[in-house]
Amino acid sequence: MKPDPSRGVFETLLVVDGCPMELDAHLGRLRESVRALYGSALPPEAREFLQRGCAELDLGRVRLTVAQGKEELVCEVVAEPIDPILHMPAWEDGADLRGHRLPGGLGAHKWVDRSLLPLTEDPPLLLDTADDVLEAGWANVFSVSDGTLATPALDGRILPGVTRAVAIEVARGEGIVVEQRRVGRHELHEADEVFLTGSIRGIQPARSLDGGKIPKGEIAPLLADRLARRYRTSRTLPAALTSSA
Repeated sequence: MKPDPSRGVFETLLVVDGCPMELDAHLGRLRESVRALYGSALPPEAREFLQRGCAELDLGRVRLTVAQGKEELVCEVVAEPIDPILHMPAWEDGADLRGHRLPGGLGAHKWVDRSLLPLTEDPPLLLDTADDVLEAGWANVFSVSDGTLATPALDGRILPGVTRAVAIEVARGEGIVVEQRRVGRHELHEADEVFLTGSIRGIQPARSLDGGKIPKGEIAPLLADRLARRYRTSRTLPAALTSSA
């Protein structure tokens, strides 16, 4: 079973002081999905809708959905504030992952149809048939071993995350080696550190996998700090956000 394309695809962006973060990258990814799935161009009003939707938010999220209407593609925008604790959470507020096998993964598009994901309290760590790590339902996954980052390659099975790309760029700017390759489930159990990347949470440490504790590390906090600084160059962050990073 594949996700239902009729329900559309979407992008969710962090909003800081009325400004959507990484706007061009998100629209570029959505543009590629719309072209691949519907053979159409992204509606030209998409950018304006996004910017208008988040104008009143100090700290929040804005979601743009594109789906096939009766005659043409239609856009819908929903914006809402978020609790600052959700963004750049500390290790104590990290993710407790639970393995879930999903052969072939969700693919390279951000589907509105999430029915393939389990309804569990813990974030699902999606695994292919050979115990390949894919993603974490709403986020990309990184492991850290001996100071080197590893993250699953963009081979069509996972979403090419915008924050994933930013984290790789920032890590390499700090002199950290990043490998994009097959990552086995066992590597996460043996890692010095594991973290997730996503637009709203930014960098989120993982505290455990299937009940086994994952150590608290130093690279996730470093990247969270650098990412928060990146956002501050665009807008001044609320005090609560800067302190949580």
